[in-house]
Amino acid sequence: MENHALQNIDLYLFDMDGTLYLGNRLFDFTENLLAKIKSAGKRYMFMTNNSSKSVEDYIKKLATLGICATRDEFITSSQATAYYLKKYHSGKTLYVCGTKSLKKELENEGFTITEDTEKTEVIVMGFDTELNFAKLHDVSYMLCTRELPYIATNPDYVCPTEFGSVPDCGSVCDMIFNATGKRPVVIGKPEPLMPILAMEKVGVAPQNTAVIGDRIYTDVKSGLAAGAVAVLVMSGETTKEILEKSPDKPDFVLESAAELGEYIK
Repeated sequence: MENHALQNIDLYLFDMDGTLYLGNRLFDFTENLLAKIKSAGKRYMFMTNNSSKSVEDYIKKLATLGICATRDEFITSSQATAYYLKKYHSGKTLYVCGTKSLKKELENEGFTITEDTEKTEVIVMGFDTELNFAKLHDVSYMLCTRELPYIATNPDYVCPTEFGSVPDCGSVCDMIFNATGKRPVVIGKPEPLMPILAMEKVGVAPQNTAVIGDRIYTDVKSGLAAGAVAVLVMSGETTKEILEKSPDKPDFVLESAAELGEYIK
C-alpha cells in the first residue's frame, strides 16, 4: 500500500499498551502525537482488548500518565461484548468470570450478574486479574453439565507488563478448553466488531481509518478484517521474526506510532 494512504486517515484507532505506553510508562511521543491529530481536525479513539478495566478506570489511568481522555474516545472489548450480548442474548442472566469493573460495565448496560450456576443463562469470560479457582470450577461445571452460550471478551494469550507478560483471557480459555472441550465465541480483536463499531460511531469509512497496534494476531488482523488500514508498530510484543513468519501482513510497519506524525497534515 502506498504511503499516501496514511495521509488520508481521519480516524486513528490506537491499541494502548505497547503502542502508546508500556505498563505505567507513557512513551515520549504519545502526548504530542495525540495533540497533532486533534489540531489537524482528525479523530482518535483508544481501542483495547483489556476487559479487566472499565472505561472510567482507563480514563483515570491515562490521567495519571498525563493524558486527558473522555468516555467517547474509547472502544473496549467490554463495550463490544455488551453490544453482542444485547444483540443475541438480551435480558439473559450472566455469570462473569471477570473483574468487578467488567461486571459493573455489564450491569450498567442493563444485564443481571449472578454467581449462582443454576441461574446462569450465559457465561462471559474476561481478562480476570481477580481470578480464583472457584470461578474456574464454576465455569467448568456449567460447560460440562449444560449447553450454555459462552462468550470471551478477547483472545489475547498474554498482557504486557514492564517485566514481561502475564496470562490474559486467551490463556484462561485454553485452560477451560483442556477441562471441558468447549471454546467460546470471541468478541475482541482480531474480530472486526470493535473497529466497525468505532467507524460507525464517528462516521468514517474504512479506507480513512487506521488501526494501530503492536500485535499482528489481534490489532493487525482486526484492522484487515474491518477493511481499515492496518499499522503494526514494533514498540511492543511483535519482533521482526514474528512479523516474517506471520501469514497476516500489515499495510504498514513502523518502529513506533511516533512515525505517524510525519503523515498528519
